[in-house]
Amino acid sequence: MLTGSERRRPRFWWIEASAVGVVVVVGLVLRFWTSSHLWLDEALSVDIARLPAGQITEALRHDGHPPLYYFLLHGWMDVFGQGDVAVRSLSGVLSVAALPLAWLAGRRVAGRPGAWAALVLLALSPFAIRYATETRMYSLVMLLVLAGYLLVAQALDAPKAWTLVSISVLSGLLLLSHYWGLWLVTAVIAVLAFVAWRTAGDVRGRVVKVAVAVAGGGLLLVPWLPVMLDQAAHTGTPWAAPVRPTTIVTQTLQDVGGGDYAEAVLLGFALLALFGLGLFGRAIDARRIELDVRTVPQVRWESAVVGATIVLASAAGYATRTTFASRYASVFVPLFMIVVAVGLTRFEGRVVRGLVASGVLALGLVGGVHNVITDRSQAGDITSAIRAGATPADLVVICPDQLGPSVHRLLPKDLDQVTYPLLAGPDLVDWRDYEERNAAADPRAAAEKVVERARAEHAANLWLVTSGSYKTFEGQCETLLAELSARLGNGEGLIAEDNGPFFEYASLFRFSVPPASGP
Repeated sequence: MLTGSERRRPRFWWIEASAVGVVVVVGLVLRFWTSSHLWLDEALSVDIARLPAGQITEALRHDGHPPLYYFLLHGWMDVFGQGDVAVRSLSGVLSVAALPLAWLAGRRVAGRPGAWAALVLLALSPFAIRYATETRMYSLVMLLVLAGYLLVAQALDAPKAWTLVSISVLSGLLLLSHYWGLWLVTAVIAVLAFVAWRTAGDVRGRVVKVAVAVAGGGLLLVPWLPVMLDQAAHTGTPWAAPVRPTTIVTQTLQDVGGGDYAEAVLLGFALLALFGLGLFGRAIDARRIELDVRTVPQVRWESAVVGATIVLASAAGYATRTTFASRYASVFVPLFMIVVAVGLTRFEGRVVRGLVASGVLALGLVGGVHNVITDRSQAGDITSAIRAGATPADLVVICPDQLGPSVHRLLPKDLDQVTYPLLAGPDLVDWRDYEERNAAADPRAAAEKVVERARAEHAANLWLVTSGSYKTFEGQCETLLAELSARLGNGEGLIAEDNGPFFEYASLFRFSVPPASGP
């Protein structure tokens, strides 16, 4: 129910409306604009999705992800092509579709002020902008979470059959989009079970129906279970170790803020403070906010789901020896942002609220622009140097294989390329039993084979793209470099790996290949 102050149109309403319009337009533009080349995860997504539809499932057995996004991207590329803008625009469209849902979610918990707060905060969220410009499933995940949240809220008021069925479908689609959806779905069911335990009568009945509907989404996962269990036994996250809940929180705040620069840190802590106000704050008047350590009911359960998801995910990570990357937070960031929007509405004074919002949005704009101008991969510099000096018969060796997809995407397709340790093609990374296979690899034998291959193909040069920073390869790429130097003479260092501006970085060496001696 709207208060009298909400029903009255403020004197300078058009200024606020214009500001909201500008913020949304800027957010829309930033969702389709980045100068970055595709990095590993993006290029690998494209390479899997462009396979014939019947081969995608088998490829995912060696990748470790559920299938929904890859089939969506497969169909999208059939229509729009495989260029950088084309493959990223799917995420952009999904991210734009989430904006009106954020407005509806904000209105549901905090009226019209909450609606506009949720809209502008998500519109200029560096997190949402980053993953709107990345060829991955995270924008899809956020869209599904917001849609599911609205349906759950509606069903708790009046659990109609179509609403409950829709909840099950969205829950299942989330599970088929990212496995971290398991922890969110479990957290939602746990919170609903607690609410049902604390209530009685008709309210308890409605809550139980919704909990069953959320759990029912698992039925859509059943056909995929054989692949999922096979992935669980053989893939995982060998590139990092499990993390504590506190690490999940700090890494998420950094990514929600936009990165590891000063403005991003400030934004992350500002959003955390607003989250705290949403959970604990109660406006007394235009100048005072009261804190209630028992929490305020308005977004108590949304906050509980965020916290429970983090705890469950961390516990599961230690149990299964899997890690956390801040992009996985896409399963709970929408709920986090709803609570943040409510926190912004705790400032009842329009001037103060406007100033706080302006500060947060200004920091968000910095993050959005940073995303535009930051190249996520050094592959562009590396492949430019190779293109400038390579002959058609040259051989490119990439160590480790995780550098392969982004480098391969930018090189001529007829240029021979292999990756270490399998000396296989560079378009895919086989994560199956990855750590064990890499531990058994022999860089000396690999060096001998690639030199023989380069000579057999009468290559003028052998190019080595390499980085020593990858887990499970400790020392192997350095040994490969040394072995190539022993056989071909010291290579010419053309590009040095730079972990400053680039998320994915590597070095480039060129070796001249003398012809084989003797008959």
